[in-house]
Order: sequence, then structure tokens, then C-alpha cells
Amino acid sequence: MSPQNAPLALITGATQGIGRAVAQILASKHSYHAIIAARTPKDGEKVAADLREAGHQASTIQLDLTSAESIQDAIATIEKDFGYLDVLVNNAGICIDLFPNLNAWDRFSRTVTTNVIGTATLTDGLIPLLRKAKAGPPRIVFVTSIMGSLEKSTDKTTPYYNLDCKAYDASKAAVNMLMLNYSRELDGDGGKVNSVCPGLVKTALNNFSDYGHSPEIGAERIVEMATLDESGPTGTLSDRNGSLPW
Repeated sequence: MSPQNAPLALITGATQGIGRAVAQILASKHSYHAIIAARTPKDGEKVAADLREAGHQASTIQLDLTSAESIQDAIATIEKDFGYLDVLVNNAGICIDLFPNLNAWDRFSRTVTTNVIGTATLTDGLIPLLRKAKAGPPRIVFVTSIMGSLEKSTDKTTPYYNLDCKAYDASKAAVNMLMLNYSRELDGDGGKVNSVCPGLVKTALNNFSDYGHSPEIGAERIVEMATLDESGPTGTLSDRNGSLPW
């Protein structure tokens, strides 16, 4: 398996929605080799196969962010098959606060395990491979949400002010702190580590809200940050319209 000198990007949660759109855009418009991370290998392979059939470079890898063993196996596979990584897009995440059959323990433990602990464990394990990036600086994009902004959480004019998503909001605030820490860790390597809010997108995460925009629009800023060169920013929080408040 060889990326044939193409920039190499791993995208988590890439079988649908925003993650799939990011993988498709990176592969088709920026000539990246997209590694499709998926809990179910056959779902990931379908996305990768569609990209290859269209003449682009793609492969798949099994990844379950709730399993330390799965995360370590994925890291080991990337190291064995490629030996480096240019870009990591931490897109996978869940929002289960509004599930009526879940108690507080289940909501918080499942949300934090996937959105924070699994994401951090994967990122931590991939740092040595990102330091070997071959196509520009090491780049990491954390997909976050404006709902994790401490400043915005006190703004009663926001449309989501009364939405009770404590676990999700807390997890995304934590994701932003992860981003800042990994930005600091990779600063000496010229790394570009940023958080991006895709906005309200029609995905399974929000039951395909009628008010959301397309995954492709949601992917725009993520792709922009994933393809930064040495002059690009690091340690930022933004959406496609610009900087966001912490």
C-alpha cells in the first residue's frame, strides 16, 4: 500500500456526513490519500472504494474510539503501512444528551469517552508519525462546536441557549483544550493544530436538521485548516466565517 507521494490524511468518522465530505474533498480537490477511519470496516471500504473508482487515492482502517485496543491497532497499522502521517482530522463524535432513555452517567461517560478520551488517545499515539510529515507541516484539525464556547454559553440570544446538552457542550470545550495542548506540543515542529466548528450541518448527529447546511459546506473550513502550509495559523478556534470566541 502506497500513497504514491500524495499527502496522507487520516479522517475519523469518515463514513458519512462531515467526515465523508472532508475525505472526498481532500482526495478529489487536493490530491490527498485519504485514510477512511470507520468503526465498521465494510462501511469505510465503501467510501474508499468509491474514491478509488473515481481515480483518487484512498484506503480504510478500522477505528473505534471507545476501544483502547482498536486505537492502538489503528496507530500500529498506519505506522506499518505508511510510517508517517501528514494530517489528522479528528471529526468523529457523538451527541446523545437528548436521548430520553439514558441516565446522566451513561450520557456523560459515553460522550466523554468518544469525544475526548478516544480522540486524545488517538492523537497522542499519532504524534510521532505526524512529526515525520512529508507534505508540509504536521496538521491536526479538531472538529468542535460553538456550543463548547464558554463565552457563547452565557449568551441568551443564541438559538441553542436553552438546549440541554451538558455532556456534549462540556466535551467540545475539552476538545478545544486538547487542541491548545497539542498546538503547544507540535509548535517546535512547525505544526498547525486548530479547532473548527462546521456550524449546523444536516447530519445524523442532529437528525438531519432542516435548518442545517450541507456537509460539503460544513467541511470547507476543516479542509482549509487541513491543507495549511508553513505560514498558516495554529492554536485557533474558528468557523468558515472567521474566529470564534473561547
